[in-house]
Amino acid sequence: MLGVITTSEALKQAFAAGLDLVEISPTASPPVCRIMNFGKFKYEESRKEKLARKQQGGTIVKEMKFHANVEEHDYQTKLRHIREFLQKGFRVKASLMFRGRENEHREIGFELFKRLTKDCEPDGISESQPKLLGNNLFLLIHAQHNIKKPEAGGQKAEAGQGSQ
Repeated sequence: MLGVITTSEALKQAFAAGLDLVEISPTASPPVCRIMNFGKFKYEESRKEKLARKQQGGTIVKEMKFHANVEEHDYQTKLRHIREFLQKGFRVKASLMFRGRENEHREIGFELFKRLTKDCEPDGISESQPKLLGNNLFLLIHAQHNIKKPEAGGQKAEAGQGSQ
């Protein structure tokens, strides 16, 4: 913080330090400038933008297909897979296709998805009620935010305690 100084004096100080005089806020009265390495600043900004774009990638949606007459063992297997996906942080799209006479008993599909939502509660939350589009019933489940991830630092601390 050098305070209010003339432009020519600021340029002299920047030149003496081997840096650039960069105008930060031109609309302020008086304008705000900073003495910095502008090339390094632009490089760091581009790296931040690149990292933000890389991390912005859309969430992956995994799909699990059901039928209205799913057996208990098949249901439990599919439920286990869905819970694994949710623990990894994926979104899950559960779909159920009604075939033939199953269209007459659509309440079976809604009951199945109600049960699925209840069974997935520890790992995920349903985004909305099941939606019926034609002969297909859909349910989106997303992972809860408080998922515990393994910490690398905790293992090192345990190894260090055993050697004492």
